[in-house]
Amino acid sequence: MLRRHRQLRTQINQLKDTTLFAVSLWLAHVVRSNWDWDVFGIANFLHTRFGLGIFNPSYVIEPFSEFQWLYVILIPAVPLVLESQGFYDRPLLARRRDTAWRLFKGALLTTVVAILATFFYKALLARGVILLFGVISFLIVFLSEEMLRAYYKRRVHQPQFRRKFVLIGSGEDTRRLRDDLAGRPEEGIEVVGQVDLNEYSVERLIQLLHEHSATGIIINARHTYFGEIEKAIQACELEGMEAWLVADFFKTNISRTMFDELHGRPMLVFHSAPELSWQSMAKRLVDIVGSFLLLLLFGWNLFLIVALMIKRNSPGPILFRQKRAGLHGEPFTMLKFRTMVSNAEQQKKELEQYNEMSGPVFKVSNDPRITPIGRFLRRTSLDEWPQLWNVLKGEMSLVGPRPLPVDEVERFDDLAHRRRLSVKPGLTCLWQVSGRNNVRDFRDWVRLDLEYIDNWSLWLDFKILVRTIPIVLIGTGAR
Repeated sequence: MLRRHRQLRTQINQLKDTTLFAVSLWLAHVVRSNWDWDVFGIANFLHTRFGLGIFNPSYVIEPFSEFQWLYVILIPAVPLVLESQGFYDRPLLARRRDTAWRLFKGALLTTVVAILATFFYKALLARGVILLFGVISFLIVFLSEEMLRAYYKRRVHQPQFRRKFVLIGSGEDTRRLRDDLAGRPEEGIEVVGQVDLNEYSVERLIQLLHEHSATGIIINARHTYFGEIEKAIQACELEGMEAWLVADFFKTNISRTMFDELHGRPMLVFHSAPELSWQSMAKRLVDIVGSFLLLLLFGWNLFLIVALMIKRNSPGPILFRQKRAGLHGEPFTMLKFRTMVSNAEQQKKELEQYNEMSGPVFKVSNDPRITPIGRFLRRTSLDEWPQLWNVLKGEMSLVGPRPLPVDEVERFDDLAHRRRLSVKPGLTCLWQVSGRNNVRDFRDWVRLDLEYIDNWSLWLDFKILVRTIPIVLIGTGAR
């Protein structure tokens, strides 16, 4: 996992854990305020024998407003304390015992911080609340880690969450890197091919990239071409001098360059698609919340209504399933309400001579295969509704280039067109809101998709979603 990916994951976990610790303080107050039972008479014994009334039902608890000032101390303290215990340096699938021990020490130290804070501020707060805070915070955070653990273990086997790379370099260099990556399967990095620089060919590399729907390549050529540079840098190391390496030896047109590291190895990363960031994480959150709410509010009612309309109009299945090219060309099964006759795929060859779209895409106005109810569903874009399930699963996004059938992607005659596969496909995109029925040249379609990729932001997604709403309401969808 690249350093910036680790840092982003750590920041998200710190935000999560701080929130859970804050909630734990409130829960501790609720539990202690409603403490009206005594297990085996322990609380009464402690109260009568030692004068400890921290769990005595008759003990008066201060209102929660008296505890809220602790948040000023706890919110910055929690991530610092947990980080000091190495809680965020663990592997994604660390042993439960290791997680529990580090979390226990972190929760204990945080509780001590809270106790010391009440002592120095001379606040007479219920000690039972503070002690329960330590116990509840440990239990809640540990439960959240177990849920994340189950999520990561399940995600490892799902193709949409795996990043596939082709290694380039000499056998010895790439072998060590390959072993390192294989030892961390939970990170979702999979080596799908290897190219030896002594037998390198661009054709072989492109074949591997397309064959495996690869995310990218990792070049490890330290001893192949950069041996002399390495000696110069080592000499500077011995002399205590700086060594500056000008990294313009690779000519790029649109790629942006950044320096990173992969498991201690310095990496120069070239990327021409949106990278992992807070914005991209927020985009996925919007996809999950948006698709879930739309399915929850309208899903079943709409499905039943449309299903009855389709069944009464023509024989055949309600849903149309087709393999489409997803992120980096990874095939997935896209869902739509069926708008054509059940044997539409068999009739396609007879209509190819009427294709109105240049390039590999097939499009015919007034397609005779479309059923009467299908025309209505397409005009209102209701046929796309089942794809919200694809969005919820992570195979698609609300906004992104429209997914094409796998066979059409395989017929791309320009490799530059494949860059539209560098982001998740979506329900709507610039092409959708820019008069898609008037686009006849596939290159114009791709140009709009690449314009979206090069200028992507959450604000752009929002504007596209807003522009999509009148298209759906007015009924100017696909014909």
